[in-house]
Amino acid sequence: MEDQKFRMALEQHWAASDAGDFELEHEIYQDNALLEYPQSGERIHGRRKIQESRFAQPNKKRFSVRRIVGSGELWVTEFVLTYDGMPSHAVSIMELTDGLVAKETQYFANPFDPAQSRAHLVDR
Repeated sequence: MEDQKFRMALEQHWAASDAGDFELEHEIYQDNALLEYPQSGERIHGRRKIQESRFAQPNKKRFSVRRIVGSGELWVTEFVLTYDGMPSHAVSIMELTDGLVAKETQYFANPFDPAQSRAHLVDR
C-alpha cells in the first residue's frame, strides 16, 4: 500500500512540475534532501534550495512522463523535459527515507539520430 501511495505522490509531483506549481512539486522532498546533476557536477542541499533553483530557471519547461518504476525506497522516472520547445530525455532516480525523497539524481540526454552503422536495423 505504501508503494501505491508514493506512486500517487510522484505522479502529483510531475504534474505539479509541468504546471509550474513549485509548492506542490516539492512536497515529496525531505527538508534536508539532496539533488544531484552528475553531468554538470551540481549538488543542491535542502528542499528550499532545490525549489529555489527550479523557480529561478528562466526557461519555459514542460514535463511528459514516459514511465515510473519503483518500490520501497527506490523510484525511477523516465520523462521528456522540454525547455523552450527543445526536448531533452531525462531520468530521475529518487531514493526515499521515511516515505520522502532524501536524494534525487537526474540525468539528461539530447535526442540524436541513429548511427549509420545501425540505421537499417532501427524502427523510427
